[in-house]
Amino acid sequence: MEKEKEKEKEKSEKSICSGDIDHTETPRPWQSFHTVYTNAKAGMDGVDKEKVQRIVYDMSKGSKYFENEERKEAFMRQKIDNMRAQCAKLTPTAISQYQKVADRRILELETKRDLSRIWLHVDMDAFYAAVETLSNPSLKGKPMAVGGMSMISTANYEARKFGVRAAMPGFIARKLCPELIFVPVDFKKYTYCSDLTRKVFQKYDPNFMAASLDEAYLDITDVCKERSMTSGEIAKELRTTVFEETGLTCSAGVGSNRLLAKVCSDINKPNGQFVLPNDRMAVMTFISSLPIRKIGGIGKVTEHILRDVLGINTCEDMLQKGGLLCALFSRSAADFFLSVGLGLGQTEIPQVRSRKSISNERTFSSAEDEASFYQKLADLAKMLSVDMQKEGLSGRTLTLKLKTTTFEVRTRAVTLQKYICSSEDILKYASKLLKAELPVSLRLIGLRLSQFNADKVVAPADPTQKTLTNFLISGDASRESMVDSSSMGSIVDHHFMNDTETGFSMGSHEACSYGGRDLLDSSHFPDLEDDNCAIGNNDGEMQKFHEPLNDENGNKVNTPERKSYQNAVSELKADSSSVPFAFCSLDEENKRANLPDDDTVSSSNQGELLLWVNDYKCSLCGIELPPCFVEERQEHFDFHLAERLQKEESHCDTRMLRHRLSPKDNIASQRKRKKQRASPKDKGHIPIDLFFVSSQNF
Repeated sequence: MEKEKEKEKEKSEKSICSGDIDHTETPRPWQSFHTVYTNAKAGMDGVDKEKVQRIVYDMSKGSKYFENEERKEAFMRQKIDNMRAQCAKLTPTAISQYQKVADRRILELETKRDLSRIWLHVDMDAFYAAVETLSNPSLKGKPMAVGGMSMISTANYEARKFGVRAAMPGFIARKLCPELIFVPVDFKKYTYCSDLTRKVFQKYDPNFMAASLDEAYLDITDVCKERSMTSGEIAKELRTTVFEETGLTCSAGVGSNRLLAKVCSDINKPNGQFVLPNDRMAVMTFISSLPIRKIGGIGKVTEHILRDVLGINTCEDMLQKGGLLCALFSRSAADFFLSVGLGLGQTEIPQVRSRKSISNERTFSSAEDEASFYQKLADLAKMLSVDMQKEGLSGRTLTLKLKTTTFEVRTRAVTLQKYICSSEDILKYASKLLKAELPVSLRLIGLRLSQFNADKVVAPADPTQKTLTNFLISGDASRESMVDSSSMGSIVDHHFMNDTETGFSMGSHEACSYGGRDLLDSSHFPDLEDDNCAIGNNDGEMQKFHEPLNDENGNKVNTPERKSYQNAVSELKADSSSVPFAFCSLDEENKRANLPDDDTVSSSNQGELLLWVNDYKCSLCGIELPPCFVEERQEHFDFHLAERLQKEESHCDTRMLRHRLSPKDNIASQRKRKKQRASPKDKGHIPIDLFFVSSQNF
């Protein structure tokens, strides 16, 4: 009997993989137009989905949104076809082997099940709409949406009965519900009410996780034990307290992990709760019939792939088709799907991580008015500045996000040498980024600041501040020890940036010199035929070509290594297209920056000093400066120039010191050094500056 079931299972899997699905009924045009608006949210159970789908199709047809949706649909269909082709290639033997792999993974995942914690997920009911109704009671009982004709942020439950929901254009919502009332967005109100709810959450879990303004995760394990109350009683008490403090209702879900708690909070919305016992049998029964789209992390595309390719509709199906999941998806993706089928989720409290960026963005009706763009940019700069100052942060990298009327998303970034947080500075640099994109028709503008001053990634060092290595080499430490160790050779601190495609390597600006010459010296850099240069292989390892040998007449003799290096240089010069960046001379850089001739740098050889990768990023330190940032580029150029001059001065001081010392002084210092070593008191100890100079310690 079991063998027959296995054969039937293999037969069904084979038919699924080959794509043998009954498509006798020709779909109507709107039925093939999949949109997020037709997916059921809380309060939309009785909505006629086909009617909504047809209206969305008719209202969108011919628009830029429709064209964008068609592109996404084509991409999704191609992805499904590719997945079906991969699935069709699987033999029954291969499927059987992958099923064994899936069974082993299921057993391993099962051992990680933790039923000792109690998680509660709180979700405010139609939060924005509820806050607006609270401030304007005349809206109660009427279909209302927060937003405008371009986009809706949320809709109350009266409007959801007509199929109106969040992330829907207002003109489509008005077609679905002619009596719909629009209320403008007011984030000050929503933030104030959110703070009130969070004060309540903190009483039950001081370390609660805020997922957004209107939802949070609470670990109520300890509070249940301390108060000798059940999880259901705690959930009810919390909901009552929130209503008393804010006048707003919320729904709650209780489960053994955060995944289950979130699913449970959606079951009895609005103003309800659902408790799933911490019992394995109860969890497996609950999850078995749950639609996969109810799971956070499974969106429209993933749902269609699982359903159309593998025939997976419920979470239980994921366990039954585990072999195919392991065969077609990556290890991490397959583990996620199998974990969902087992009802497993996160139970530990995540570590607190420092913020990496702060951003703001706004969506509006399609427009081409440049003045309105700059006004919106100014508003975003003010909001971003307030958020930055509230967190006590400043950032170096400013990113501008634009979404065109064709739904194309563009991002442009600039990395500055100073940290900024004021609205004036943000607007100054953001305006330059926006100006380079005009003219353009937009529907969204956003700003983001990152690389905070609290991060370890900091700006390039002050050129007047010496590194420890330069301090020791320049002779500012113990000059006596420096001379004694001159026979050991000088320190060359190599930091390389390798281009793995071309194999070309260049030194960073920090402390890089070749044969005692600084990399940024305009008389030597970036001369590829210099006698002491380096070419990196694709593994990032360096092949060093030292000074060539001299014959008895003083002529240079090319070794085999030298010849191979010269051949590599010739190939690089012959095919300039193989190098993805161009060398910019000082003259070219000054012309690009519109500098007068008097501002050019005086040098014995104005060779190539700066490199701009793709005319955008400084290859020496990685800073991003688009060509339109003329003043900032000149400031950056001056920074590297000052650093180079400071290093030249350091090396010059070292050479002069060594020339002044006579051989007798050298011998005397060596004797003194031997006496110091012979002393039993100092045995086993050497000065710290001597330690760094000695090449044996590197």
